Amino acid sequence: MYLLTVGINHKTAPLDIRNSLSLQEKELRKKLLKKQQELKMNEFLILSTCNRFEIYIFSESDNYKQQFLKDYFYQFFYQNLREDLHYKLDSLSNYLYFKFDLQAVEHLYRVAAGLDSLVTGETQILAQLKRQFNDYQTHNLTDSYLNQLFLEAIRIGKLVRTETKISEKAVSVSYSAVELARNIFGDLQGEKVMILGAGETAELLLKNLVNYGVEGIIVANRTYSNGQKLADKYGGEVIHWQQLTDRIAEVDIIIASTAAPHTVLHKNDLKAAMQKKHGPMFLIDIALPRDIDCQVEELAGVHLYNIDDLQQVVDHNLDIRAGEISKAEAIIAQEKYKFRRWLRERSCVPLIKEMRADAEQIKADEVARALHLLATSELSAEEIIEQLGHRLLNKLLHQPTIGLKAIAAEEPVHKKEKLAVIKKIFAVGD
Repeated sequence: MYLLTVGINHKTAPLDIRNSLSLQEKELRKKLLKKQQELKMNEFLILSTCNRFEIYIFSESDNYKQQFLKDYFYQFFYQNLREDLHYKLDSLSNYLYFKFDLQAVEHLYRVAAGLDSLVTGETQILAQLKRQFNDYQTHNLTDSYLNQLFLEAIRIGKLVRTETKISEKAVSVSYSAVELARNIFGDLQGEKVMILGAGETAELLLKNLVNYGVEGIIVANRTYSNGQKLADKYGGEVIHWQQLTDRIAEVDIIIASTAAPHTVLHKNDLKAAMQKKHGPMFLIDIALPRDIDCQVEELAGVHLYNIDDLQQVVDHNLDIRAGEISKAEAIIAQEKYKFRRWLRERSCVPLIKEMRADAEQIKADEVARALHLLATSELSAEEIIEQLGHRLLNKLLHQPTIGLKAIAAEEPVHKKEKLAVIKKIFAVGD
């Protein structure tokens, strides 16, 4: 069997090209199904995400390393691009990559492990890969080879994340805020948060904090109705902007993300609040210009972080992940050879089936003969069983014996190697 991967990803092709193909995944699947016999594809699977569009194919045909196949998929990708992107025809050959056999196995393992992702070690790709594989398996588009390959890829994706730190530490601004908050409070269960403003970034921060157990949400927004929507979404309370300074002593975390052209939270506001509190205050200011007076850092127990601070955490964590790449690659390098071994072992399955079928026929014939003798012959059961064993032994070893004699009669050039194989198969000799 031959394995081919052909595709584009965020490293090789611009977003408009990737989107044009990924949005048509189900339609392109149908087109390939119609061409399956012509292209001699035993199995295929399209892995389509926002960052990649790849086709994985197993075929018995050795044509899968020929130029005509590259030409076909080049035309296939081109013909299925939006017409307004056809001007990029000259560049398409640079966007496409072709990977064969072991190289294709390694590529999929890297994808599953998050090594080929925009953000190293991200976990979303593994979920996407599982979902796509389950879909194709459900529709009987994959068989034993792709099933084994993708099950192994999923296993290795998990293994890499377990054995290395490739997916640890926050690598987004919103998650870095959670990481910092946990450094201050430990468990976030039951901590209270106030959000100033109702923008998308602030909501994402709030969502991640809530996922880690933050409760008692208070939303303060100049437009009360917008604040109400956000509060309702997360089971929180909305307050009028004028109530802001009166309520900040109730919370442990403040996310500031207004569009105000000036500071909205001052040192004196926090000073008064901290006199009423018995714990730390974690402030996240992601507004530009800043919402929170930077002098609040002078207050005991107050921890202020702005967007640049959060980005520094992200950059540091990305460096940590980058340091784990070599460990992940070592795992993949080892595992890809295991799959190649499995693939090679599969090549003899038809022969094994044929051998077992022949042996099964011999067994059936001899058992039938023995049963007939037991019913009709004057021979004892012991004699019949002895005959059965003797006849089975002779018949099962007849062809191997003839083959072995033929090898022994050959010129000595390759005889030694062939005899060594025979010894290994039958586990005899030194």
